[in-house]
Amino acid sequence: MKPLMIDWKSKALEWDLEDPLASFRERFIHPPETIYLDGNSLGKLPHGVARDLEETIQKQWGQKLIRSWNDHWFGLSNRVSKKLAELLRVTPTELIVGESTSVRLFQIAQALAHTKCFPSRLVTDSLNFPTDSYILDAISKQTYDAPTVRVNYKDTLRADLNALKSKIDSHPGIYCLSLVSYQSGYAYPIKQLNRYAASNNSLIIWDLSHAVGVLDIDLKETETKAAIGCTYKYLNGGPGAPAFLYVDAHILKQIENPIAGWFGHARPFNFESEYQPASTIQKMAVGTPSILSLVALEKGLELTLEAGISKIRHKSVLQSTFLYELVTARLEPLGIAIESPPESDQRGSHISISHPEAWRITKALQKGTPSIIPDFRPDRFIRLGIAPLYTRFSDLLIVIDRLEYILSTKEYLQFTLEKPHVT
Repeated sequence: MKPLMIDWKSKALEWDLEDPLASFRERFIHPPETIYLDGNSLGKLPHGVARDLEETIQKQWGQKLIRSWNDHWFGLSNRVSKKLAELLRVTPTELIVGESTSVRLFQIAQALAHTKCFPSRLVTDSLNFPTDSYILDAISKQTYDAPTVRVNYKDTLRADLNALKSKIDSHPGIYCLSLVSYQSGYAYPIKQLNRYAASNNSLIIWDLSHAVGVLDIDLKETETKAAIGCTYKYLNGGPGAPAFLYVDAHILKQIENPIAGWFGHARPFNFESEYQPASTIQKMAVGTPSILSLVALEKGLELTLEAGISKIRHKSVLQSTFLYELVTARLEPLGIAIESPPESDQRGSHISISHPEAWRITKALQKGTPSIIPDFRPDRFIRLGIAPLYTRFSDLLIVIDRLEYILSTKEYLQFTLEKPHVT
């Protein structure tokens, strides 16, 4: 019997019509004739952010000047942190927003290393984001005079949990893992690994950068002790948006901030000669809060909370499954390989595909009408990022149609291999 043909277009239109989050798409700025699948690198601009920044720049900074610290700015960091704490289901006294992800990782890894509560080694794996490894390598060299221990897997698709657990058995210490792998989108079983680490005198610092805003994360329920992450991806905080640091209250009591900065002081405006750290997560603050970046971030956080993370995750799973099925049916026969797990509960919110001509295919996508903006990662990966607040099912179908044409006609051969600074 001949297999039934799937009417992908009807399915996409039906799901778009039934989408409970459809109205949130209109809360963002959309460039004309563009399909954007790079929200896993930089989220879109929410409506209202430009107005908020204009108010902050023209009136608060321009007119009120230094008085705006008391009137508007001093409590801004705590207000934004409270909203992110609500999203991650932790208390506001355990989470702080500010600085960069690299600074936050340095702080918590270095602080934990000096507690002597865990064996003196830092450990990561081959799926972790490279810049996290740079930070860990520097700390290992400076603090332990030894290299960072690495768990290497046979491929980039997913972690070998048996190998990871075996390393925890033989090398207990302070681990750093990305909850969602930047390459394949593989999502780790966070609670299972937290428990395993705790039972083996270890602690895992989770990098939530590719997960926060699209995975339903309960840091308390998953028994997470420390986490970091950025806010410019699925939280739509804008370029250079501040990072965050979460530390469980019990661990927080045991650590000291390795960067004893001004705003980490218990009484920063007393200008005391000796440093007295704050007692809450505020002790992990460093310098003056980045006011403009915090203002830009707040709207994206509010949209995520308003939509509800469970609904966002539900749509993300539906869309990534739809995209996975489309790639399997229509692009694999043309030489595309899927580099993401088939199981939806083991995926974040992006599907990675690969091809030897990935870069030129990416350029062809961008030059078409509509212009399709995915994400290229060396040397062969194209990441298709799904941001449920503004990505439509019909967008995904158009992307597959375009990829099918580019591959079948070899249109990518018209483009050079030249790359800009940012790919």
